[in-house]
Amino acid sequence: MKHTMELLQEAALKNGPLCVGLDTDPSYLPESVLNNFASPAEAIFAYNKEIIRQVAADKSACCFKIQIAYYEALGMAGLEAYVKTVKAVREAGFIAISDIKRGDIADTAKAYARAHFGAGADFETDIITINPYMGFDTLKPFTEYCGPKTGGKGIFVLLRTSNPGMVDIEQQELKAGGRVLDRTGDELKRIGDEFAAVYEGQKCSPVGAVVGCTEESDARLLRDAYPDMFFLIPGYGAQGGAARIAATLLDKAGGTVNSSRGILCAWKKDAQIAEARDAGTLCLRDIVGAAGRACIAAKEDLLGAKKELGL
Repeated sequence: MKHTMELLQEAALKNGPLCVGLDTDPSYLPESVLNNFASPAEAIFAYNKEIIRQVAADKSACCFKIQIAYYEALGMAGLEAYVKTVKAVREAGFIAISDIKRGDIADTAKAYARAHFGAGADFETDIITINPYMGFDTLKPFTEYCGPKTGGKGIFVLLRTSNPGMVDIEQQELKAGGRVLDRTGDELKRIGDEFAAVYEGQKCSPVGAVVGCTEESDARLLRDAYPDMFFLIPGYGAQGGAARIAATLLDKAGGTVNSSRGILCAWKKDAQIAEARDAGTLCLRDIVGAAGRACIAAKEDLLGAKKELGL
């Protein structure tokens, strides 16, 4: 049996490393599309569903990341759209990464783990993001679902994020030596290595790391430090991360590079639909087409950068 992270690693090699971020906010849709639906939540799900269909047809990405905050902001209707989106991703044969960034102690963490990893739970997904900064013991309730008898789930733990404020904690030097992010990475490696005994011949650990691609300084350092760790790589596209930096992080065990706004808002710059955009008559098909073209372009950009680096 292979765990979910290894399946994602294989999908990235087959269909390219792009992860499509369905961090879908109503403001990312034109008024002409929103007005065709009874609620923003319905419009968001319709957009998500059609993007999933387009990506499946084009084979332009390996997975989808759904940021739950955008759905929580819309209340119960939004959470229903979130559940339906996760389900649509999985039914289309893709791995769903739920960007929930949970991190809490003891029984609270266990409850979060049951909610998002429990078999048949409303929010059940394949991989989730975790915040480790309340202590490494907070990871245990989630890693318990990573074994072959408990679902084979995966987790991406925050290591080096793409926001400017990451320097406030992640880059701080420890008295024992090294930075906070180095200590975190070493612990993730230790935890991940324990799964080698239960997943014979695993090509990567079910415990992956979130490593942003907005700065080049740490890319090669972290890739070499954790060669068997699969990375979730945010920051590419709208956040300014370059394909070359992302490609460096895709070396060795590899990773998946997330793009959200660059895809969801591609209709704002797509030359093929300029006339409808200027006239204010864009329809769902128009913006899905733009998103699909953006996915193909991003995939080619990332693969081109890998080839340029000889990876």
